[in-house]
Amino acid sequence: MLDAFRAILDGDEPPPPGSAAPSEEELTRALQVMLKGQCVYAATPGIGRSYELARHYAPFFRDYFACLGYGFEVAHRDQMVFLSLPPEGVRHDAQGERLRKDETLVLLALRLAYEEGLRDHRVSTEGTVECTTDDIADSIRSAARSDPPDEARLLEILRLFARKGALRLGERDRTERVTPLTVMPGISVLSPDAWMDQVRAWSAAGEGREG
Repeated sequence: MLDAFRAILDGDEPPPPGSAAPSEEELTRALQVMLKGQCVYAATPGIGRSYELARHYAPFFRDYFACLGYGFEVAHRDQMVFLSLPPEGVRHDAQGERLRKDETLVLLALRLAYEEGLRDHRVSTEGTVECTTDDIADSIRSAARSDPPDEARLLEILRLFARKGALRLGERDRTERVTPLTVMPGISVLSPDAWMDQVRAWSAAGEGREG
């Protein structure tokens, strides 16, 4: 793996068209950006050439993250690179920390908002869906039959998932006390179908216990 890393730095691997080979700092930064963000887009601010390098040197990134137990994939249509996490097995990384109940409910609501946008043909050319914090709270009430977090906690959770590439937060309307959200394609990475099935089963079991 170190040989592959050095081959990129030395230019033995063709650099991106019209660009120079990355420096050691740039390549290291791109690896760190992927670990921190999980879902990274061409338009993600403050990442330098990380997206470009990850996409261009995809075989190296795929092999590198496979050593850590992650899948690395490129979604050209969404201009996104992302890490897919193993669905089962023992995890020892920060990504493997269990979500709290309110975090799970917010993630579920974000995924449902995205699916609703797809169903209603409200998806932008970038593959995003617009909604608001009120929509997320309403979804938690209706889909999970649970009280949503208060506004401060909800925004805290949304910022957590924003750092993972699941959404972008807009400017809060102080009068209406609502914040617009842009749900990104990465929501399907953070809440894959298998996870959705588990959450639905957990929710159904909870309803059964209440009855």
